[in-house]
Amino acid sequence: MELTSIAIIGAVMFVAMLYSSVGHGGASGYLAVMALFSISPAVTRPTALVLNLVVAGIAFVHFAKNGHFVWRTFWPFAAASIPFAYLGGKIDLATNIHKTILGVVLLLTAFRMAVELKNDLRRSDVPLMAALAVGAVIGLVSGVVGVGGGIFLTPILILMRWAESRDAAGISALFILVNSAAGLAGLSYSIAELPTEVYWWLAAAIAGGFAGSMLGSGRFDAVTLRRVLAVVLVIAGTKLLLV
Repeated sequence: MELTSIAIIGAVMFVAMLYSSVGHGGASGYLAVMALFSISPAVTRPTALVLNLVVAGIAFVHFAKNGHFVWRTFWPFAAASIPFAYLGGKIDLATNIHKTILGVVLLLTAFRMAVELKNDLRRSDVPLMAALAVGAVIGLVSGVVGVGGGIFLTPILILMRWAESRDAAGISALFILVNSAAGLAGLSYSIAELPTEVYWWLAAAIAGGFAGSMLGSGRFDAVTLRRVLAVVLVIAGTKLLLV
C-alpha cells in the first residue's frame, strides 16, 4: 500500500472520530481530505456521503442510547430537508462553481469547529414554519455540496436555544443520516464512480466513528482536536478557492 493511501486512511479515521464526537458524520472533513489529495470532484461527493451516512448512524445510536435525542425537534427539519437534499444531489454544477461553494462551506465549517458554542439552560419551542424553512435550505445546500447538513443545523439549534449541546448532537446525527441517504439517491448515477479504496476508507471511518461517538456521548472534551481540524479545513477550503 502506498504512503499516500495510508495517509488518507489515517486522515479519514481521524475525521470520523472527531466529527462523531459532536454527532456529525464528517462529510466536510472527508471532502477536505480528498481536496488536499486532489481527488476528482466526481468522486468526492458520493464518497463523502457514503462515509457520512455510516458514521452518522453510529453517532446517532450512541447519542440516542444516552438519551440525547428529541423527536419533536428533529422531525420538522428532516421532513423539509430530505426532498431538497435529493434535489440538491441531482444538481450537477460546473467544476469551478462546485469548488467555490465547497471552499466556502469548508471555511464556514472551520469557523464552527474552532468556536465552542454554548447556550444557557432555557429552551425555546421550535416554530414549525421556521424549522421547515431552515430544513429545506440546509437540505438543498447539503445535496449540492455533498454533506449531511449537521454542520449547519447544530449551531442553529444551539444558538436559537432549541436544544442543548448533546441533544443537538443526537438530533443532527439522525438528520445527517437521512440527508446523506437522500443526497446519495439523487447522486445514484455516480455511485459506480466510487474509488476502489473506498472499502479501506469505510473501515477507517467505522473505527473512528465508534471511538468518537462513544467519547462524545459521554463527557469527552475535544476542543483542541476540533481546532486542529479547523486548520486543516482552512487549508483545504483556501486551496479550493485559489487553485
